[in-house]
Amino acid sequence: MSSTPGRHFYDRQIEFLEANDVDGLIANQYADDAIIVGFEFQHRGTEALLTHFRSYLANLGNKVKLISTDKFAETDDSIFFEATVDTAYGTARVYDVFIMNADNKATHHYTGLLSFVPFNS
Repeated sequence: MSSTPGRHFYDRQIEFLEANDVDGLIANQYADDAIIVGFEFQHRGTEALLTHFRSYLANLGNKVKLISTDKFAETDDSIFFEATVDTAYGTARVYDVFIMNADNKATHHYTGLLSFVPFNS
């Protein structure tokens, strides 16, 4: 079981992504006016987040499997981590920062890719 609110949020985030459950992810993890920010995009609000995550998972072959949590830091209203995940196409190292409200839902999500190694064909 998760020992802190931030770790619980992280564990649920991974569960929703591994299950390819975008509706559950957005409904349970994000505030209605949440924003996700990457270097190439910014999307705000439930509908935009649903569209973003459906596209994100489709681009990964609808497969995300956590291999390892490489770094993890937490405050009372945020988490910051690096993780390694397998996708349908290869292994990715990612980083994410979440700022959360009092209901432990993300209001801000900053995300990026550290590296990607494709699987051999």
